Amino acid sequence: MAGPVHKMLRYHYDHRIAMRLFSTFGGTVQPIIPQKKSSISLYSCGPTVYQRAHVGNLRTYIMVDILKRALLHEKYTVHHVLNITDVGHLTEDSDDGEDKVEREARAQHKTAKQITKYYERLYKTDVRALGILKADIYPRASEHIKEQIAMVRALEQKGLTYRTSDGIYFDTAKFPTYGILAQKNLKGLQSGARVAVGEKRSPTDFALWKFSPPAGARRQMEWKSPWGVGFPGWHIECSAMSIKYLGSTIDIHTGGIDHINIHHSNEIAQSEAVTHKPFVKYWMHINFLVLPGSGEDAKMAKSKGNVVTLDDIRARKFDPLDFRYMMLLSHWQQPVTFSWDALEAASVGRKRLIEAYARAPKKLSRESLLPFWDYIADNLHTPKAIAWLWTELNAGRISQRMLRETDTLLGLGLTKRNIMNVTIPSDIAALVAQRERARAQQDWTLSDTIREQLKSLGWSIEDTSSGPIVHKL
Repeated sequence: MAGPVHKMLRYHYDHRIAMRLFSTFGGTVQPIIPQKKSSISLYSCGPTVYQRAHVGNLRTYIMVDILKRALLHEKYTVHHVLNITDVGHLTEDSDDGEDKVEREARAQHKTAKQITKYYERLYKTDVRALGILKADIYPRASEHIKEQIAMVRALEQKGLTYRTSDGIYFDTAKFPTYGILAQKNLKGLQSGARVAVGEKRSPTDFALWKFSPPAGARRQMEWKSPWGVGFPGWHIECSAMSIKYLGSTIDIHTGGIDHINIHHSNEIAQSEAVTHKPFVKYWMHINFLVLPGSGEDAKMAKSKGNVVTLDDIRARKFDPLDFRYMMLLSHWQQPVTFSWDALEAASVGRKRLIEAYARAPKKLSRESLLPFWDYIADNLHTPKAIAWLWTELNAGRISQRMLRETDTLLGLGLTKRNIMNVTIPSDIAALVAQRERARAQQDWTLSDTIREQLKSLGWSIEDTSSGPIVHKL
């Protein structure tokens, strides 16, 4: 039942709940007060599209989706921008190494554009299968070179950059509050750290524009600039594109906790140096999804080849929404250990919710979801909200109408008959699964052929954000 926290959180302002969120900047749970009364700007660091997103990446986007759905429930207009990094993300945080996209293109004997288009499409397929709402804009770094060059020039004119033999760098010593997001102790860092080409004045300085390599090692993705042919650094894209689409100050900026120390600290420095305004009001950093073990061995990373993808989950006969439910059972600030046993338990739990919906009365004489929404308003506490929901379900105090409302936030497809919870003949299920694989591989001809084959056998298929829905004709 609802405790005192629920009375404390709710207030009567446009019938909204006073939503509160832990912000990395400040390190406290704070009430969300947007710049505009009924509108919130939301920027999310999106994928670097050189390989398939793994479930650790996808956890971040699921939790951002919960934030967005909660804001929409409270009748805010959410302007959501999620960038696509298709150039400039090097293999080393020190601005050293290869561009991840260029390296993958060479390994697969494809063009960089073929690589980025393919993995961007796979990313969007994955998030659709997880019930994640679309962003309003998906700006690509490669399509905003002009904006990034303009921002570097503005920093240069303010005397905040310097040139090395391998690029144009931001001089963090000239931005006194650098590292405030991460609370870095910069005094102990030694200056003059070496990079592969050229020399930085300080280890915290970062590349704004990188020069293309000498002749004979030409990049696929490079552009003319005031400093010579090259490509943008990874960090500048988010600042340039967020300012273009959301203005100088963003209400909420999201990403993984691994972005705090470098990427987001660099975003703040270059953005505020240009605009002289606060870059972000609230920073939401989602914790890691890790593998069993400890230390670096537990970290899921593409570079280590120990990743799990949605295809792996499907191969074990789980629905992607089972994984979504698994993520909602832990708070977004806490690390979660991935295991197949935990996913199996989540799958059973989600199926029980679907069954509970089928059994529940359509309406009850007295209905209240106030505790559920107050748990969500209190720093997006999905574990407490779901625990309350189960308590009320077991007590017979939840109707179908109430479950439908909770699913506008949970996004678990409780009212939809998808392939994982509808009894259909095995041969039909096999065709549907084959079609899903074809769609994942962008084989649209085979996908359409299978659709027609299903139709001839008396079945129709509908593609939704929760997965394919199969109907008997």
